[in-house]
Amino acid sequence: MAAFEAYAGRIATREAVRDMDRRGVAGHVVHVASMAAHRVPPGSGVYAASKFAVRALTEALRQELRARQSPIRVTQVSPGYVETEFAQVFSGDDSVYRRLKALEPGDVARAVLWAVSQPAHVEVHDVLVRPTAQGN
Repeated sequence: MAAFEAYAGRIATREAVRDMDRRGVAGHVVHVASMAAHRVPPGSGVYAASKFAVRALTEALRQELRARQSPIRVTQVSPGYVETEFAQVFSGDDSVYRRLKALEPGDVARAVLWAVSQPAHVEVHDVLVRPTAQGN
């Protein structure tokens, strides 16, 4: 499943960039990865690999856009623990949310809004955002 998600993200990104080019807009592509794109949590190798792939795709896209002097910017947001159904679905255990105050979806949304609201000459490449109490 993780490989499919990375592949689907690549297609969605390609189509978004094509659409921005067609309309002549200086848009912004935001990929949402995970802190797992920067480290490999125990027992999460495949998940981390898919997030490392998102990280590589983000950097490759940035380089391609710069090479053709496109005004389109690209940002990756890598959240830590976010209180969603993910932990329960992924591991069958959502106790992490009882051990610490996790991020809320709105926290991640504000990080995205901050990145895309920067002036046109600023490209925020990666935002790592995690709960204060998260150790790794």
